[in-house]
Formats: sequence, C-alpha cells, structure tokens
Amino acid sequence: MSRIAVLARTVVDQIAAGEVVERPASVVKELVENSLDAGATTIDIAIDDGGRARIRVADDGTGMERDDAVLALERHATSKIHAADDLVGVNSFGFRGEALPAIASVSELEVETAPADGAGTIILVIGGEMGEVRDAARRRGTTITVSRLFFNAPARQPFLRSARSEWRGISEVVTALALTRRDVRLSVVHDGKQVVSLPPAPSLQSRLAGLWGAPFAERLVRMDDVQGAIHVSGLIERPADVGTGGRRLFLTVNGRAIRDHGIVRAAEQAYRSTIPAGARPTLCLDVVVPADLVDVNVHPMKAEVRFRDRWVVERAVEHAVRHALGGSASAASVGPRSWPYPTAFAPPSPVDVEVLSPPAPVEEGLLAPQSSDFVSAADSSFATPSPEVPPLVQLARTYLMFEGEGGVVLIDQHSAHERVLYERFMRTLEQGESPSQRLLFPITLHLGPAEGEAFEAHQELFAKLGFEIEGFGGHTLIVSSVPMPHPRFDAPRCLRETLDALSGDRTAGAATRHERLAATLACKAAIKAGDLLSPGEMRALFIALAATTLPAHDVHGRSTIVQLQWDEIERRFGRR
Repeated sequence: MSRIAVLARTVVDQIAAGEVVERPASVVKELVENSLDAGATTIDIAIDDGGRARIRVADDGTGMERDDAVLALERHATSKIHAADDLVGVNSFGFRGEALPAIASVSELEVETAPADGAGTIILVIGGEMGEVRDAARRRGTTITVSRLFFNAPARQPFLRSARSEWRGISEVVTALALTRRDVRLSVVHDGKQVVSLPPAPSLQSRLAGLWGAPFAERLVRMDDVQGAIHVSGLIERPADVGTGGRRLFLTVNGRAIRDHGIVRAAEQAYRSTIPAGARPTLCLDVVVPADLVDVNVHPMKAEVRFRDRWVVERAVEHAVRHALGGSASAASVGPRSWPYPTAFAPPSPVDVEVLSPPAPVEEGLLAPQSSDFVSAADSSFATPSPEVPPLVQLARTYLMFEGEGGVVLIDQHSAHERVLYERFMRTLEQGESPSQRLLFPITLHLGPAEGEAFEAHQELFAKLGFEIEGFGGHTLIVSSVPMPHPRFDAPRCLRETLDALSGDRTAGAATRHERLAATLACKAAIKAGDLLSPGEMRALFIALAATTLPAHDVHGRSTIVQLQWDEIERRFGRR
C-alpha cells in the first residue's frame, strides 16, 4: 500500500490557515489590510470577546462584483499581482491570495460587498464550504464578519488566550495600521464599547496624540534624514525622557509595518553616550528604500522583510537618529514646545578649517579657548564657525543661563564640559595621540588589585590620551605627563576615580573600551558644579558645546540643556 498520499483540500486549507491565522489579531490584520488595498478611507472594526466570538471589518473601499467576490474565496486568487515579476517591488499589503480562504476554512465567514455602480452580494462560508450566495442592498464597500474562529479546529482552540490577551494583540495590530495609514478614518468597538475613534491625521505626531495623548507625542523628536537612496523619518524619544520600563516601538519599511531587530538595534546604537545602560527609547521609524532592494515576500504574515544590503540600511537608520539627537529639539524642556530653539545648538556640519574665521576675543579666563583645550587645534576640523554667543549668567555656580528666542535656556556646566571632553577624547582615541604636559614632579599612585588590572587593560588608551604612566612594582604607578583639559584639572584624583569606575565597569551607555574610558575620564576631568566661572570661561564653554555633535546630553543620559518656554513662565505668573 502506498505511504504517500495527496492531502484532502480541507486539510490543506487548515494547514494554510495555520500559517496565516495564528490568532484573532491575525484575522484583523489581514482584513484591514485588504480594506486599505481596496482604497478605503473609512474602516470600522467591531470585536466581541477578544475576537474569539466575532470580528467585523467594514470599509468604504471599491467593493467587488459577485463573480470577483466568489473568486476571492479561492486560494491564491488575488488582484494584487499577475506574474512572478510583480513580486519585485510589490507595494500592496495583501498579495498572496491566501488570507480570505484561510480564514474561511477555520470559521464562519460572511462577505457583504458592492461596487460603486453594481448590485450588492452576500456570501456565507462555513468551515471552508461555500454556502448561500444572495443579493444585498448596500452602499459601495465591503463588510466581512468572522464568527466562531477555530470552531472546526479543536486542536487550535486550546491555544487561544484569554479574551483580554487576544484583545491586547488586536490593539497592537490596529495601532500599527493606524500609524501606517494616517489618512484613513478608523474606529474600533470592543464588546459594544467604542475604544478608538481616529479621524485622518496630518502627521505621525498628530496620530500619536490621538492614540496616546498630546503629552506623550510632545515628548518625541522629529527626525528626517536621507543617506543615498535611503530615507529615514519618524519620531524618537528625548534621552531625558527615556526610562528602563515599557517603551513603544513602531517600524515601517516602504509603508509596511514590520518587525526588525537589526533596525531597532541600529537606532538604539545611536543613543550611545546619551542614555544609561538598560534604558530603551520609544522609536517610531519610517524607512523608505528602493523597491528592488527589499524583498517583502519572506514571511507568511508579511511581518518581516529581507534587505539586499542590510548594513547600509542599518547605518542609515543610526545616522538619522544620531543626527536628530544632535539638535536642540532633543534637549529637555519645561512647558510646551511651541518656539524655535537656539540656533547655536543646531547639529554641526564639518567645514573646511581654512574658511573658519578666528573666534572673537573673549575675556581672559581659565577656560578661554586660547588658554585651554576647550576648542583646540585638534578639534578644528570638526568645529563650526563660532556661534553668536548671547549674554551668559552663572547661577549657583552650577548653571549658565541665557535668553533664547522663545524662553530661558539653562546649561549645566559640568554636563556641558563632560560632553565636550567626551567627544574630544573619542576623536583622540580614534585618530591619534593627544598633546600632554610633562609634570615637574611625577605623581606616585598606589592602587588596589582591581584598579591595577583596569589600568593594564586600558594602558595603551591612556597613552593615546596624553598620559605617560609607568609601573613601579606591584600596583604602583608613576605618572610623568598628563593632558590638561583645563587648569583646574586634578590629575591624581581623576586617575584614581577613573580606574575605580573602570574596575567596576559602571559606565552607563558605553559599548566599547574606547567609549568606557572616554566617558569615565570626561566625567572625572570636567569642571564641577560649584566652580566659579569667569565671563570668558562661560563664553568658551558655550562655543565648545555648540561645536559638539550631541550638545543636549551628557554621557550619563542627563540633560545638558533645559529650556523653559515663555508660555510656561507666563502661566506660572498668571499671565495666561
């Protein structure tokens, strides 16, 4: 007797259903995507018992003639593609022709549809078997009702979760589709109660405000960047607002909501030295790549894609996020953001050293550029022309304050200097050695075993940064030369604290040895809260901070700049 047999159609259909229909959320996704492909401008969704009892999706799309509606219930029947070549660059949501017949094979399904200028049709399918087909009076569009999901697949029913869990999955699907197609009016009713009512939105931020409220949407920074043929846009969370708890992720590629851990990692990598280790930012990313460089036909539910050159896409995402974090809009804010931010803290662009005009004279001070390494010759190729420096005032020997275009801006002097030194140290470690100052009397340091091991692991990097250090038996070090980031620099204390931090690997947000050392040393070497700065020193710090790539954040994820809007000040004084 033959051991090989062709499976019955009902079995084949249920196998296909297992690939496409995992749970009620899968049904909602497929039906709503079909509505979008049909040109719907309004979609109404009704859910009962978390989708286990009933799912109803109604739209005002193009609708179908009777013959097309019947044919749509056959496997591999689709209007989206006609030849294999059409799969290259396909931009519709549904193109496999499997969703409707797969859903119908494991449920009771009713299709009610009508074209703009034709008669309406109602089709009933039970467990994959075509039932009644009759006329219907209705407006243009399609309504599909799915009842008793998995009623004829008892092996699948135990894997359905509680109504609450299934509803949560549906909510995630609807949210992703609402963010993807912001031009569509969308409503959702769950167990007779309307839970979502979204009008068309002009922007992603407006749609987010409709879903999760304006305060949440205002916490996010707009991003828009083009690298070659790749366009990355969207919204990302300000580092000052990033926490270690829950976060929201939304990613589209060519208008299709997908999952992609590589792109998410690339975006998170851009937050290096701006947030603590373990913090996870909210990300809403829209990536557009040429259609022939991405394959969307690699996942049964179209939830993943494959790139021809993944490295290029991930680098473009990282660059876009990093560029957005470099702008002043990513700084912490008190009050609504309704005004332009100080142009002095716009993301810098590399310029030719020869076209830089010399900085205007500043008051002589300990941190003036001509007497310190705040803006050194080594940094000049990365600097921008000196910004117009507003009048600065020091508050509590800790903060610099000035008036911006729409409010008051505060700068934390320690965090600002930390950012300046971190970026300078990173350039030194990546490009070459830094000048140092030889000490008249060498310093002797006696270290513990852990600190001694930390020094040995980073010895060559300390040398690049300008430290000349030799072992003197055991864990004793002799320091002959040190860099001089500012005249207040306490080399023995800085070295001890840096090695202590490195021995415990407690540096937040750093991924490599270079970053750990640069971040730790910058923190320990920077001027401190409580240091009195002269007007010249404040001006020099302002200029140096404006020349960094991420001026709004220090290496620990704290804010360097906080902006207090006039609206908020006037509200506090009762003027609004």
